[in-house]
Amino acid sequence: MKLLRYGPAGQEKPGLLDRNGRIRDLSSAVRDIDGEALAPASLDRLRRLDPANLPLVPDTPRLGPCVGSVPKIVAIGLNYRLHAQEAGAAIPSEPIFFMKATSSICGPNDDVIIPKNSQKTDYEVELGIVIGSLARHVAKSDVGKHVAGYCVVNDVSEREFQIERGGQWTKGKSADTFCPIGPWLVTADAVPDPGKLALWTEVNGERRQNSNTGDLIFGVDEIVSYVSQFMTLLPGDVIPTGTPSGVGMGFKPPKFLKPGDRMRLSVEGLGEQNQRLIAYSG
Repeated sequence: MKLLRYGPAGQEKPGLLDRNGRIRDLSSAVRDIDGEALAPASLDRLRRLDPANLPLVPDTPRLGPCVGSVPKIVAIGLNYRLHAQEAGAAIPSEPIFFMKATSSICGPNDDVIIPKNSQKTDYEVELGIVIGSLARHVAKSDVGKHVAGYCVVNDVSEREFQIERGGQWTKGKSADTFCPIGPWLVTADAVPDPGKLALWTEVNGERRQNSNTGDLIFGVDEIVSYVSQFMTLLPGDVIPTGTPSGVGMGFKPPKFLKPGDRMRLSVEGLGEQNQRLIAYSG
């Protein structure tokens, strides 16, 4: 299944993408695409629905973030071998993770705001894991029981704030609109192998990132199991799994984002995001 949320920001309704790429309204079945809807029993119930019997959503509505009321975002850093090389960093012996503020979440095609005083805003296409049931001290062999599905995440980053301003990475990762999620959540049963997905980013039509999740240092099972040793993962939590090489910071000279730029990014089978960069206006 491909689950989504559509409508004006803050007023999104739950939806499902049918086989013909049309949006069907799920309001009669679930309140929202959130932690409650993503529980295994709820997903089983949604799978039994016939999309043809659901109301067809007219026109082309705005798509919101594909998960609502996200409890937390736990992002993995330096998790692609070639990206670690371009960053001049050693291959991590354990997953590196940091938090992104949930206030950074936006829709997959919403404008991305370059923060006030930013000179080094950057893009990062990532495979996102969405948790479907509570996970605490989970063995790698049991991770599949806790994953509802996957989505595209753009882990937008301000490199000066992240690296040069001291402290932790979170401050460079959490500006408003720095976490576009979607366009839809693809349930885990429809993603045969999350470790073999192509992913890419284009800026103004130039292909900058072009990789595959096969280059991940730590895969989905290891990531979820590892994070669950340190904190309880809740239904609706989102885990961006790291970005491949080709980020703006990695070019010589760097290719950071500026107002008017357009980003286009995708993970194989999970849809595509399109964003315009705009300046902070207070």
